[in-house]
Amino acid sequence: MPVKSDSLLVGLSMGTTKTIMIVAKRDRNYPDSIHVIGFGDAASRGISKGIIVSVPEAQQSVMEALKKAQGMTGINPKELSNVMVAFNAWDVRSESTHGMITLGGRDSKSDAVARDDLDRVIERARDESELKINMYPLHLIPTSYELDGRPVDEPLSMNGTRLDMWLQTVAVPMTYVQTVKACVRKAGLEVKGLILKPLASSLGAVYEEEKRAGCISICIGGGTTGIVLFRGGRAFRVLSIPIGGDHIKSDLATVLHLPLGEADFLKRQLFNPNTNLDELRNNGIDVDLATQIVLARIEELFSEHIRTALAECTPQHFPMGVILSGGVSETPGIEYMLADILQLPVRKVEKPVYPLSYGLDNAAYVSAAGILKYCVDVERDPYLFMESENRNRSSRPSQAGTSGNYDSGSDSGTGSGSYEDFGGNDDDNVKNTRPSKSRDKAVVRESDFYGDDNVNHNNDDYDDDDYYDDEEDDEPRESVREKLGRFLDNLKKIF
Repeated sequence: MPVKSDSLLVGLSMGTTKTIMIVAKRDRNYPDSIHVIGFGDAASRGISKGIIVSVPEAQQSVMEALKKAQGMTGINPKELSNVMVAFNAWDVRSESTHGMITLGGRDSKSDAVARDDLDRVIERARDESELKINMYPLHLIPTSYELDGRPVDEPLSMNGTRLDMWLQTVAVPMTYVQTVKACVRKAGLEVKGLILKPLASSLGAVYEEEKRAGCISICIGGGTTGIVLFRGGRAFRVLSIPIGGDHIKSDLATVLHLPLGEADFLKRQLFNPNTNLDELRNNGIDVDLATQIVLARIEELFSEHIRTALAECTPQHFPMGVILSGGVSETPGIEYMLADILQLPVRKVEKPVYPLSYGLDNAAYVSAAGILKYCVDVERDPYLFMESENRNRSSRPSQAGTSGNYDSGSDSGTGSGSYEDFGGNDDDNVKNTRPSKSRDKAVVRESDFYGDDNVNHNNDDYDDDDYYDDEEDDEPRESVREKLGRFLDNLKKIF
């Protein structure tokens, strides 16, 4: 019996090591229930450290994954062409803004919150945005609501006179979005929507109870490490660090003088319980040194990058601790090292929260499962995760420091490419305490999660970091070329 295309969910995960297409069929009688009917995977080419560096090569990986998925499902490729795409970005900005509206009035028959009211308060919150013109607001995530000054989880249909909402905008450089779309379309597919891979991975790894209580999702992939903070069932901060398993491979290749292919094989075999270490030694591998290299890179990632990014996070605010996933998380004992460094409980993901089949029930496929979870969640509640492109902003007046046009097809913006901004400006991400030219009305409520005494307003943890640049607003801004040059210099210092 043929499968109708409108009953299919098709996800495409573009990672550093693997490109995966997953196909699921929804149950019309049970909207939240889906069944995976096939998948296709291919070694990622043209992607370095999570970022597309060659569109033709990445396109070939997508086409190979599509061909395998089509062969497994027997479905016409045209019916698989409408895909939800998960991709990585380095310069992820996570900005929180506040919106407020009054309810009722002479033209309203009721003071109950309607969908039009939610749309209005979202637009008010977006009007407070200070994103630069080269940044594309990929996800709009309402993190909390208040009705007449009291917190509510879901204000729809509730009565009141004033509605407040705090909106988290997750933005990436415009050029990343343009490149991903160009690559997917050249492979003969249409982009149904976009999701940042750290968010997709978190949705595939974290249970609803953990989201409500408060937890931190950390996914260590081949080229990047994604971090998502949850509280009250909602994601309220997203970070991306451009360090992953490929850096371990490069370290092994450099120190042990191995080709990259052999270094990658060694990385995978080193902690495999079925590996015969004596056989590796007989082949001339210094196993003890190789182990030290791997652990040193992992410890550096945890101590210098993840711990700095999560400096304000404590067990009181995130009682469920860290949910660790991704291919590198399969390293034995890695969860104990992370727990000791962060002083938080750590749960290592063994399989995605969404039941998958065909051998996909392991931590390396959480992003594929997360794409399916994202599609189902958005269909059930369109205000849980909103995509900027689906909200028409053409009538919005342009403001200083913001873009009045978020058309992802525009060629007007370029990414800064600066690793210094991997967590965004913490003054924006945590709490707006510094007076701003155009943001006096904006109120950021992440202090509700941390508490005022635990917020590091000055971001002192980054003062000695080569990546953090504490420029004043009135100083001349660097050109893209200057930032790129400084960024490359910093990478040389690290690697």
